[in-house]
Amino acid sequence: MSAALDRRTRWVAGSAVALALLFAGAATVASARGGGAAPAPRTPTAESADAGFARDMAVHHQQAVEMSFLVRDVTRDEDVRRLAYDIANTQANQRGMLLGWLDLWELPKTAPDGQGPMAWMADDGAHSGHGVEGMQDVQGMQGMEGMDHDGALMPGMATRAELGRLRDARGEKAEILFLQLMTDHHEGGVAMARGCASRCTVPAEKRLAEGMVVAQRSELDLMADMLAARGASPRP
Repeated sequence: MSAALDRRTRWVAGSAVALALLFAGAATVASARGGGAAPAPRTPTAESADAGFARDMAVHHQQAVEMSFLVRDVTRDEDVRRLAYDIANTQANQRGMLLGWLDLWELPKTAPDGQGPMAWMADDGAHSGHGVEGMQDVQGMQGMEGMDHDGALMPGMATRAELGRLRDARGEKAEILFLQLMTDHHEGGVAMARGCASRCTVPAEKRLAEGMVVAQRSELDLMADMLAARGASPRP
């Protein structure tokens, strides 16, 4: 691995952790503010984009953490292990924030009856072109309307079969598969985060979503370089 790529890996890792800490601090300050001059923000409902994003992204992040631990155990490549550690650490922290907001809002961590995964992205057929008819236009969402494709509940999520392949792979084969699966995962996560950035109403959650877009786009560029260094590329 080149020295430049190693420096880039370290920069992305540090930046993502810094973003997680920054948003954690912002969320803490926002939740701690009480009776100021400004009126208290309205608590989101269970059907809102704020709650839907918190629920779905918590599940989405959990799989990223799982994949990161899987590859850590089957490769000795320090660049891949460092990236996996950063993703696991950052997304575990963000997942805790998302679930914490649901607790703060006194909302369940499961969707209301009749509302499947990603329903919050289809709450308005005219909004940003991402209604039920337009969901296929969002990268990574085609065919995801509430269906469980072998465990792939949301855009970019790996199937159970793919997780099994990652669990069984070793060495460079595992590294390439991890980078390809995580590339898909990040693409789906970016689409979801952009959806929250345009739909969510809680300022701290919107900022977190916007930060996810920036951090995951940086990691996507890094993973493309890491795949190229192994003679591979992202999946079509």
